[in-house]
Amino acid sequence: FSLSLKGNSRQVISLTDEDVKAVSKTLRNHLHVKALDLRYNRISDEGAVHLADLLQENVALQELDLMGNNIGAEGAEQIARSLHHNTSLKKLRMTGNKIQNKGALHFASMLQINSTLEDLDVSDCDLDTQSLITFAIALTNSSSLVSINISRPLLFSLQEETTCHMARMLKVNHSLRELHMGKHNMTDSGVQRLCEALMSNHSLHYLDLRCNKITRDGARHLAGLLRQNDMLQILDLSFNRIENEGTVCLSEAIALKHTKLSTNKITRDGARHLAGLLRQNDTLQILDLSFNRIENEGTVCLSEAIALKHTKLSTLCIQSNNVSTLGLLSLSQAITANPHLTHVYIWGNRLEEPVCVAFSPLISSNRVSAQNTDVTPYTVDGHVYLAQVSNGLQLHYY
Repeated sequence: FSLSLKGNSRQVISLTDEDVKAVSKTLRNHLHVKALDLRYNRISDEGAVHLADLLQENVALQELDLMGNNIGAEGAEQIARSLHHNTSLKKLRMTGNKIQNKGALHFASMLQINSTLEDLDVSDCDLDTQSLITFAIALTNSSSLVSINISRPLLFSLQEETTCHMARMLKVNHSLRELHMGKHNMTDSGVQRLCEALMSNHSLHYLDLRCNKITRDGARHLAGLLRQNDMLQILDLSFNRIENEGTVCLSEAIALKHTKLSTNKITRDGARHLAGLLRQNDTLQILDLSFNRIENEGTVCLSEAIALKHTKLSTLCIQSNNVSTLGLLSLSQAITANPHLTHVYIWGNRLEEPVCVAFSPLISSNRVSAQNTDVTPYTVDGHVYLAQVSNGLQLHYY
């Protein structure tokens, strides 16, 4: 079973290093706890030493989540060294711990020895160019790691050396299925290098390039890749600048299952081309267009395509797109017509009373489950309204 001791709740007290020492001693010979969640506590390098001892002796633990603690380079070194001998841990999440270059180098070295770890998340850990290049070199020879998240490093060069090294790695690595490179200051030139490498890569399924500087030219390179490589299934281009022209390029080539295009300055013209894609392609299952500006006309085009029986789209996110009654009513009709669409996110648009009346029975009848949408209906003085709830699309799928 999983043991959750995360500290981001008002009802609990955050764990300290002494608490982690007690937890580690308790679990040292425990064979039933498979996952340990220690997110958002006050664990420092001292606590990391106790966790390293646990990893050296425990043969059952498969997942360890240390996101949002205070572990630095010294603590990262201890955990990395313990994984030289550990043969059970498959997933390690270090997100937000400032392990910096020194700590990251120890994890990169560990990957050349450890043959069990499959998923490593070192995003937002203050990695720099040297540690990213070392990871790329390590992954060239690693055959076990399936997913790595190296988002939000501290890069000060405009030469995109790290992207070039990752591209070289992708040419020869045939085990990696997920690569997260958000916030790398990547430009169209970097995307071109990645696409050239991925032409000969048939293992990568999920490419996360959110929050970069990719424009329509980068989207054109990705479209060329998608025409040649049918293994890529999930593409995240959120918070870039591909605009309508980039959307047109992608819509002519996409054979993906999940496409995230949030915050890309896409208007009704881009939505119209994506609607054309939906009419011809029954592969796409998740489409995220939140925080664009597709408005009523774009929503109507998408709704007409979704209403077709052969459309297999299961999730549509159009939050904050300046859509009003006409567009949202057409979407509610499409939901009624097509049973495949089960997840819908519409908050941030103009939810006038006709829209509230249309969506209320869809949610109350469980046609759209309350957990699969970001609005919930309520009634005041005989008038129906929609309130926001905290449900939303997953950021990651691993």
